[in-house]
Amino acid sequence: MANTPSAKKATRKIARRTEVNKARRSRMRTFLRKVEEAITAGNKDAANEALKVAQPIIQRAAGHGIVHRNAASRKVSRLSNRIKALA
Repeated sequence: MANTPSAKKATRKIARRTEVNKARRSRMRTFLRKVEEAITAGNKDAANEALKVAQPIIQRAAGHGIVHRNAASRKVSRLSNRIKALA
């Protein structure tokens, strides 16, 4: 357990950041799931719209360090390729 006041404060800060990061990660996954569902349903227009909404959220998560920049780009790229394959 933390003994010094600075260490106690650090644990409080970490707990707050963890909550924020969990919410951001959850939000990103929700939008990814919407794209996945549209792809699975075979609805190309809905999938495109869902990806347009999801892409900035994924990139924002990368900017905040929730996921790595390259991982975010890879997710967007793979989703767009799958949508392109629906044609």
